[in-house]
Amino acid sequence: MKKIKITQVKSAVDRCTRQKRSLEALGLRKMHQTVEHEATPQILGIVDSIKHLVTVEEL
Repeated sequence: MKKIKITQVKSAVDRCTRQKRSLEALGLRKMHQTVEHEATPQILGIVDSIKHLVTVEEL
């Protein structure tokens, strides 16, 4: 499968609980932290729900 690199670019402060939990589920805890995941439909769905907080690059 393809891998994607996800970087948090905006803060989770003043965001709803669902968006904060989505960031935690991806493994993002701090600003400008980067994680790599496989591009499964589940991961892409989470990323789509918080696309305004992260940037995504395909590897």
